[in-house]
Parts: sequence; structure tokens; C-alpha cells
Amino acid sequence: MTAGPDPRTPHPMPGHPRVGFLKAFVKQPNIQVGDYTYYDDPRGPEHFVESCVQHHYDFIGDRLVIGRFCAIASGVTFIMNGANHAMTGFSTYPFNIFGNGWEEGFDWATIQAGLKGDTIVGNDVWIGQEATIMPGITIGDGAIVAAKSVVTADVPPYAIVGGNPARLIRRRFPDDVIAELLTIRWWDWDAGKISRNLEAIRGSDLAALRGAA
Repeated sequence: MTAGPDPRTPHPMPGHPRVGFLKAFVKQPNIQVGDYTYYDDPRGPEHFVESCVQHHYDFIGDRLVIGRFCAIASGVTFIMNGANHAMTGFSTYPFNIFGNGWEEGFDWATIQAGLKGDTIVGNDVWIGQEATIMPGITIGDGAIVAAKSVVTADVPPYAIVGGNPARLIRRRFPDDVIAELLTIRWWDWDAGKISRNLEAIRGSDLAALRGAA
């Protein structure tokens, strides 16, 4: 049995250049992407950062962290903290960025007050086409985000969410099964072990995962 594709391969599906393992394309230090996570875009996965990651500025300090084995559809947008406007005064208008005297007296703390921290996507997460993820959101392992959803709150592991704002539709598995899957963490296994246990991972054979070798 083979050990699967090389996660460093830019285009792991011959004849399908729209699909790419993101680790080969994302070089920004404030974006971390795990092995085998792919992005599907008719323009090509090399456009992921410019197309999908908005308002991500080094001086803000927030990170986008995406785990292993995630599937990200075309048109997904991660809105980062740089989109934030000060909301502590009567106006949210960013007078300071236009200079000519309007920057005088600007207090950076008014922006910092609204920052939400890093955006974290767990492992084995499927994000549907044109979904929007707001700043500082955490999406748990095994979750599914429906197409065109706007995610404004954290998503629990193995939850299916959808809508605007996204709401819990259902849990993928019973709580005890979810707890065990989060303990097993198959996505952290080496490629050989994953290959040997694909039948259990692709199916629902929890007993086989417990005894995986």
C-alpha cells in the first residue's frame, strides 16, 4: 500500500490545475496551513491569499491557522482583523487613514479594543463555496460550513453550520463518538498509518480506529 500523495505537491490531481495543496502556495508568515489541505478555484490555488484572505496586515499581528486535511471551496473569504473600525466613539469612519491633519490625536487603542485574535480552522474541516469567516473565529475539527454561510461565532467540532449568520444545523455524530474522535485524532497519524486505515476513516468504523496500527 502506498503512503498517499506528497503534501508538498502543488497540483496533486493531474489534469485538474484548479485544485492544489495550499502548503505549496502559502508563504506568508502570518498564515499557517497543514498538510493535505486543499483549495479549489477555477483561477488556480495560487490565488488563495489574494482572493480569500482579506484585510490581513502584518502590523495587526493576527494569524490565520488552518489544520490538516481541510477542503476549502472557491470563493471562501476569511475576513481578518485589519477590517476592524474603531467603535468607541460616535463615528466608525476611519478619519486617520486619510491624513492631512485627520490623523492627529488618533488613539490606536480604539482599534485594538475591537480586535478578535487569530482565526483558527481545525483539521478535517470542509468549508463550502463562498462561505465567509469573520475575524477571530475558531472552527473545530471535523466541522462542515455550508456554502454561502457567514460564520460569526465559533463552530464546535463535528458540527454542521449554515446560514447568515451561521447556525448549528446538527452534530455529525453523537457526543460520545465526537469525544473519541477528538482523542484519536487520525489526522495526526503519519501517512502510512492513515493509508492502512483508510477504510475505517472513510467509513464509520470507530472500533477499527481504536485498534489502528
